[in-house]
Amino acid sequence: MTSQLRVRSFFHASTFTITHLIWDLATKRAAIIDPVLDYDPKSGRTGTRSAEEVLAALKAEGLHLDWILETHAHADHLSAAPFMKAATGAPIVIGEHIRDVQKVFQKVFNLKDLKTDGGDFDRLLKDNEELPLGSLKIKTLHTPGHTPACLSYLVEDAIFVGDTLFMPDYGTARADFPGGDATALYRSIQRILSLPPETRVFLCHDYLPKGRTDYQWESTIADQRAKNVHVHDGISEADFVAMRTARDKTLEMPVLILPSIQVNIAAGALPEPEDNGVRYLKIPLDVL
Repeated sequence: MTSQLRVRSFFHASTFTITHLIWDLATKRAAIIDPVLDYDPKSGRTGTRSAEEVLAALKAEGLHLDWILETHAHADHLSAAPFMKAATGAPIVIGEHIRDVQKVFQKVFNLKDLKTDGGDFDRLLKDNEELPLGSLKIKTLHTPGHTPACLSYLVEDAIFVGDTLFMPDYGTARADFPGGDATALYRSIQRILSLPPETRVFLCHDYLPKGRTDYQWESTIADQRAKNVHVHDGISEADFVAMRTARDKTLEMPVLILPSIQVNIAAGALPEPEDNGVRYLKIPLDVL
C-alpha cells in the first residue's frame, strides 16, 4: 500500500536544526514538528524568516495545519511555535513530562511567574497517545533520556525522534542536562530500534561529521541498528552508559541554552515587555 504521508524538511543552518512539515496526502491535514525562531545572540534580535519559509510551503501545498508538535524543550534554539500558532490557529503540543522540566528550570532561572503544570502548552501528550492527521494517526512514544519530556512521533512508516538519535555516523543525544539519564536514553533508543527495519527515522539535528560533505536528517531503523557509532546492535546498556557519561563530560553547553530553555519551557513565549517596552531574558551568572 502506498504511503499517504508526505514529509518536507527545512534545515536551519545557524542552529543545525531540522523542522519537519508533514501531511496526509489524501486530506491535506498537516503538522509542523520543531519550528525554529531566528535569534541572533549578539544583538538579541529575533526573526521569523525561517518560520515563514515553512508557512509558505504549507500554503503552496494547500495544507491545513492541525498541530504544532515539539519533541522536547530544546536547548539549542528558540521555538517559533507561538508565531506558527498566531498565523494558523494550530495548537502547540508537547509531552506531559514537560512539567518535570519546568519545575527544574523554574528554580534555575527563578521564574516566579512560570506555570509548572504545562499550562502554557495547548495539549500535553501521554505515552502511546494518538492524534489524528487526516486519514493518518500520529502515535506518541515517550523516549526520555536526553530530557525527561522527550517524545517521538510515529506516523505510518516514519518516526520523528527529536534529539534522541542522530545520523548513524554521529551517534546519539547527550544525557547530561538536568533530568537527563543515559540509562533511560539507551532504553528509549532500544524502543525506537524495535520498530520495523524499513521505518524511516527523521532527526532534529545534523552536525556534519568528518567524512561527510552534505547535511542529512533521514535514515532507517536498519541503518541505525547496523551503523550507529554509539548504539548499533551488540552495544550493551552498560557499554553505552559508560561511553555516554564519559563523552558528555567533554562537551560544552550549547551556545543558546540559556535563552532557549527559559523560552521553550513556556511553549516558546517570550518574556513580557517591561515598563520601557523592552523584553529581557535572564542569564544566571556562575560567579567564581
